[in-house]
Parts: sequence; structure tokens; C-alpha cells
Amino acid sequence: MTARSCGETTPTVHWGKPQHTSSTPGCTYPCLPYITESTPDRNRVQPHSTRVAPEPKMYIEVSLNMSRNTNKDPGACDISATDAGSEEAQGSEEKAPARFGWVVGVMVRCMLNIWGVILFLRLSWITSQAGILLTWLIILISVMVTSVTALSISAIATNGRVISGGAYFMISRTLGPEIGGPIGVVFSFANALACALNTVGFAEVARDLMQEFGVVMVDSINDVRIVGVITVTVLLLISLAGMEWESKVILSLNNFSSFLISLFQAQGIFGYRTEIFLENLTPNWRGNEANFFQMFAIFFPSAIGILSGANISGDLKDPATAIPKGTLMAIFWTTISYLMISVTVASCVVRDASGNMTDILTGNLTDGCVGLGCKMGWNFTDCIQQKNCEYGQLKSHLSSYSSNSHFFVYVLCSLYQCLCKDNLYPYIGFFAKGYGKNDEPLRAYVLCYIIAVAFILIAELNTIAALISNFFLCSYSLINFSCFHASITNSPGWRPSFHYYSKWTALFGAVISVVLMFLFTWWAALITFCIIFFLFGYINYNKPKVNWGSSVQAGTYNMALSYSVSLTGVEDHVKNFRPQCLVLTGPPNQRPALVDFVGSFTKHISLMICDATDQLVKWMNKRKVRSFYTPFTAESLRVGARYLMQASGLGKLKPNTLVLGFKSNWRESSPESIEDYINTIYDTFDANFCLCILRMMDGLDISDQFDCEGLMSINDNSDQIKTVFQNTQGKKSIDVYWIADDGGLTLLVPYLITRRKHWRNCKIRVFIVGDEQNMDEGRNEMIALLKRFRLHFSDVIVMTDSEKFVDSVAPFRLHDEQQEGVTVQELRQREPWKISDKEFEAFKQKSERKVRLNEIIRRNSQHTALVLVLPVPHSDCPSALYMAWLDTLTCGLHCPAVLIRGNQQNVLTFYCQ
Repeated sequence: MTARSCGETTPTVHWGKPQHTSSTPGCTYPCLPYITESTPDRNRVQPHSTRVAPEPKMYIEVSLNMSRNTNKDPGACDISATDAGSEEAQGSEEKAPARFGWVVGVMVRCMLNIWGVILFLRLSWITSQAGILLTWLIILISVMVTSVTALSISAIATNGRVISGGAYFMISRTLGPEIGGPIGVVFSFANALACALNTVGFAEVARDLMQEFGVVMVDSINDVRIVGVITVTVLLLISLAGMEWESKVILSLNNFSSFLISLFQAQGIFGYRTEIFLENLTPNWRGNEANFFQMFAIFFPSAIGILSGANISGDLKDPATAIPKGTLMAIFWTTISYLMISVTVASCVVRDASGNMTDILTGNLTDGCVGLGCKMGWNFTDCIQQKNCEYGQLKSHLSSYSSNSHFFVYVLCSLYQCLCKDNLYPYIGFFAKGYGKNDEPLRAYVLCYIIAVAFILIAELNTIAALISNFFLCSYSLINFSCFHASITNSPGWRPSFHYYSKWTALFGAVISVVLMFLFTWWAALITFCIIFFLFGYINYNKPKVNWGSSVQAGTYNMALSYSVSLTGVEDHVKNFRPQCLVLTGPPNQRPALVDFVGSFTKHISLMICDATDQLVKWMNKRKVRSFYTPFTAESLRVGARYLMQASGLGKLKPNTLVLGFKSNWRESSPESIEDYINTIYDTFDANFCLCILRMMDGLDISDQFDCEGLMSINDNSDQIKTVFQNTQGKKSIDVYWIADDGGLTLLVPYLITRRKHWRNCKIRVFIVGDEQNMDEGRNEMIALLKRFRLHFSDVIVMTDSEKFVDSVAPFRLHDEQQEGVTVQELRQREPWKISDKEFEAFKQKSERKVRLNEIIRRNSQHTALVLVLPVPHSDCPSALYMAWLDTLTCGLHCPAVLIRGNQQNVLTFYCQ
């Protein structure tokens, strides 16, 4: 973005996030800049506005390009700044695309798709089977489901700007990619089935018309397949060339008028008669599978048109206003029409008629005549007894089926293109490629054609209708659940301008939709849910890089907050102890071994907190490290660790263990840094924290392997260096050197590590200190103790060896006895970190113990997977001497070593309470 000015003050454009952001999935408030001027007396921030200098004038325009015909992410925005003149010139060259209002764009489209193949081919048949009363019940239950869904979709549509993608866009941006992705696939598949349904309806009518003229290509079923494939092929060619909405509206309305007129024609219809109405009032099931729910499943596809307006949201002038108003008006008028048509048909047509004009009764020959037609002078006995009575077909609505099929092709491809552009699933982006100035998804058209042909080959309208009911009920259930979930989370971003909905009616709509799925076709419902769970699991595992501000995120926050508050009232118990670690990693990608070590015993069971920046958060997510990330700066390690131990965590979710790396370069470091490091250890115990110090023989810091100040790229998987804690350890052992009782943390950590798959086959060996006289007694006591704690171990070994003492702290000796004319106090004041001769003699025996212990460790644990040692802290010990102890304990090993110490509080128990 550029801004030019010739005046004395130079405006500066700042891109930032204001305090109040919009919940719209697109980009409204967060992407707007604010401008400040560099002069002191006018340095004032003006959010969402531009500050204009008096002379000369400067114009900065922010354009939000969110057209449905772009290849960009639908949730993204295109921001550009130009001057006014160039913008006007550009606007004059490009013509804005045509947009529809709520009548033509939503209501008419919904009505045309609700008045579809079921109305013309199956409503009269359903009425003859179920009777007027149950048919009305079927219609009203369908209307109840669609009305509740319409209220939910209206609330979602008015909670921010809706662009192309229709119902998928609304659900995915409300519930998130985990639910939006699966329902997008299912909804796309349902629209392909809708195309097949209308095409098969067209083919059935065409077949019947050909049979009336004696034209048969193969047989009854294959004729439907041939006509259906030819029809959908023609529709594919039309889709590739373009579509005209005006002709569709005219043809479809003309078809409906022809239907009303045809009721009064002499085509086997007896006119309005009371006896026919009474006869058709109650049900008369025909066939083995004829029942209420089977009729319901066949009728329900007539209700799928309620999303027709929402599915072309990208072509509407004002989707937030058009979708609620147009959808609800369409439901109202089509409900009235369905109720009236069912009564009209049931008042004019008998259940059984042959359609043969020669079946009229002659004179008074009524003997043997069966059925209501006998009273009206017609003998349909033969077709009633043979169960081959036909009901008349309407010839005036053929183009309605093809136009509806064409609409579902367009909806499917538009919706699928939006799904593909979100990149939630691999390889589907191939179908998102658009062609031409309108970005037509030609590849998606071909995919829809293949799916439609596959189901057209079934050639059974009732079977396809039952399947499509299942998929659309699943979509309606997710739409209602989206509205309910967004409402129940009480997210501040949920502010729909449509207020005539309730979260409880939305929940009812979601539940009743699922119930109807299983009542209609239980096996299809199970398959649908298995597909959704599989797609859900895939997205949940891969974590797509999208952030739509979904209600799932708000719900997660609410649950975490609620559980965290309730956890504060729970008293601590030793059985529920978990090592919750505060890890001093610095940049975590510079010390991956430290991160992986803590993750090996905290993942899925306890807390881990690392300090990191946003860039390093992405690195840790890619490494699949479950941790909280806290960036923190301080003057020194000791000050930062002290503040973090006091402030980290929330309630009972507070760390209780400090984890840091071993200072392997302590001999070359300044004495002040050694003092700071050791004091951090002392502060840890003063804060009642446990302590873990990890030492890798090759060091922890790998920053020297990378350029740019040691920060590795987060976009290259090759930078994810694999550490020893990510390798399978086989049947190696984990050696625990139990020197003193610290509460049990030294025994608990190796047990938790062996629960991970990389360490599952490792054996735990416990080394204890003892003398030769009581070796067996001490070993048996330790074995009994470990069994009572239910800790798995392979062996207990008693240590009794000793070696010579090696002095490794000579550079840090004060040598006060060799100084002349200088008091010990003066030397200590100048170099407080050095070891006096008195202190050296006082701690000589303990130093020798550390050396002897190291010799034992090197002899027994040279090739093990992990060594855990228990150093005992001494507050009166000089920092350099204590650092030498830590170094001596673990030097010369080829495996990772952990210096671990509890806070003297029991973390293990063998009691049940």
C-alpha cells in the first residue's frame, strides 16, 4: 500500500487489529487501517478513518474484493489502495455483475425447486396410499422441519456477510472446518442425487409418453436409463455453455399452470365428488413396503428446495435480508399449494383406474364390478384384481424436471468449488479450477455428471428419493445444530440481525432430522454418519490451517473456562498428582530435545508451558507438541524463572515442576552466570517446585546449525530435527539412581515415559545405596515398596563400590590459605562464587560421593536409553562446587541424563483413599 503527500506532515499507515473485530468470516473491521501523523501536536490515532491534510489533499481508498469468482480464500480480503482518479477509471471499464433481490433470487428459486418431480409424479400417488389425512400430516411434518431449518439458516445468514458457497459456507464458518468439511462433501453429494432424481423423473415421463405411442427402445427400466443419461448429458453441455434463469422461470411457472388446468380435463378424472373425497380420506396401503414412513421418505425430497436461495448467496444483492424473507415466503406459499393440490387430487381421482376409455359400463351391467368407479359408470375390476391400475401422467411439466436438474448441477458445482478452494481435503483442489471470466468450474461439472449418471442407472425414483431424503436431512440437522451451538456458546461474535429464532427450536430441528433419517432408511443413515465421522476424523487429525472464528472455538473456550473454575474447588490428592512442567526452553526450536523430553511424559495427561513467539508456536504445532506457549522476557534467567513460577498457570492448572537444560559450558561461562543458574535451582525449591535438569552429551542448543540468528524455518519439514526422544528405544533400560527419598517423583517420571509407544518396551532398573552386610535386606525392602506402588520394574540393584576422588574444581578454588596480606572476607567479597579451603574440606566427602556415583553410573548405564539421578541440593554450598557436582554426576555418558528432584511432597501412594 502506498500513500503520497507533498505537504509538511507525512501520514503513516498502520495495519493493526482494533479492539472490536467483526465476526464476519470475511474482512470488515480488522483489515481497515488507521493513520497517524508524525507531527507532535497532531499525533492522534483515528481508527477506521483517514486523516486528510489541508493542502495538498490525499485520498486513500481501501477496497474489499470478496467476489465469489476469485481464486482466493472466501474468508480472505483483497485490500488495495489507489487514488480516486484511477479507481473511477477502473470502475467505468468493469461492469458490475448482476445481483438478485429476495423475490427473484430467493423466493422464486425456492418455490421452483420445491415444485419439482415429487409434486408431479408422486404427490397424487402418495395421497392414494396414505389418504388425505396422513398426506397432510406428512406435508406438515416436512414443513415443520424445513421451517425450523429456515429460521436457523436465516440466523446464520444474518450474522455477517455471506459470500459464495451457500449452505456449506454458512455451516463451515459457524461450526468450523471439522464439521463444515464433512457436511460440504455430503451436501455436494446430495445435490448430485437431486440432479439424478429430477432426471429420472423426466425419463419416467418420457418413457410413458413413448409407450403410449408404442415406442419401446429396450424395456421399461432400460428406457429410463437411456433417456436419463441422454438428458443429463445435454444438461452438462448446457452447463458448460451457460444458463438462462429467465427461461427457467417462465417454463416452470407455465408448467404449474398447466397442471392446474389439467385437473379439469377428461383424462380419467371424474371431477369434484364427495364420495371420492371420502374414499380417499383414509389410507389404503399397497405393496409389501408401503407404510407411513416410506411415503414420508419419498415425499421429503420435495422440501429440499428451501436452500436454493442460500446456495446462490454470492449472486444476491443483500443475502442477509433476502435469504430469511424469501425462504420463509417460499415455504408458506408452497405449503399452501401442496395442501390444496393433495385435496384437489383426492377429490377428483379414484384410487384405481385403468386409463382405458373402453372400460365404461354399458346399461345396468354392474354384476361383478368392484371399486368406486362402478357407481360412476366405469368398470375397473380387471386392473384392480390384477393390481396393474395406472394413474395418468401430466405431459406439460417435462421441462420442469430438466430445469431443476440444471439448477442442482449449478448449485453443486458452485458449492463444491468453494469447498475445494478451502483445501480441507487433499487432491480435490483439482476440481476447483475455474475457466473463463466467470470462473466456471468445468471440472466440477464433469464430476457432477459422473455421480448423477451412476444414480440414474438405478432407474427407480422411489429408491433415489429415499436416499436423497437421508442426505438432506443430515444437512438440515447440521444447519440447526450450527445455530444451536453458536447460540449456546454465548460468543460475543454471535449477533444475528434475524431475531425470530430460538436455540431450542434449532436443537429440536437437529434432533428430529436425525430421528427421521433412521426412521426413513436406517442403513443409509448409518452409512452417512460413518462417512461424516471419517471425514471429521481426517480434518481433526490434520488440523487445516484455517481460522474462521467458529462456534466450536467459542465452545472450547467456554468448556475450558467452566472446568478450570470448577477445578479450583477440588482438593489436591496424591493419587491425582501430575507433573505439570514449566519448561525454560528459550526458542523451543533451538532446544527440541528439551521439548520432546517433557512431552514424552506430559502429553495427554498433564500441563506443559513453554515460552515462544507466534512463529515458534507454528513450529511446535507442526511437531505435534501439546503445550501452552508463553513469551516472556526478563533481565536474567533467575528473575525470569522466578516471575514465571509465580505467575504461570490458572487456578489448579499451575506448573509444579521446573524443567531446564544443563549448563554444559559452565567452565567457560562467567562466574555471574553460574551464580545465576545455581540460584535459579535454589529458588525452585524455595517456591515448592520440583526440578528436572536434562543433559544431552552433545548439548541441547542446536542453533549453530541454522542461520538467521538460530531461527529455523517453520515451513520446511526438513527443519524438524528428530531427537532421541522421538526414536523407538527398543528393549533398552531406563536406570533410576535412588539416592534419597524425594516424595516419589524420580520413580513416577520413568513410569510415565514407558507409557509412550517409543519407550513401551524399555525396562526400568532401580539402583539404591547400601552396604555389603545388609545388601539383600535393602534390596528386598525396595522391591516390596515398588510393588506396593504398582510401578513396573525389572530389577533392583544395590550400589557398594568406591573409587579415588578426582579434583575437577581447581579453577574455582579460592586458595585463601595461600594468600598473604589479604583476609578471607576481602577475597569472598571480590569473588563470592569461588570455593574457600574451609568449604572445600567441609564438602570433600560429599564431592567424593558424587565422583563414586558417577563411576557406578558409567559402569552400569553406559548404553541405556535414559538415566535419572537424584542430586541433593545444599543451600550453603558454593555455586561453582555445586555446578561441579552436577557435572560430575552425569559426565562420560552416551545417553540422556536427567537430574531430577522432588519437593519432598508425596506423589505416590499405595492406599485406595
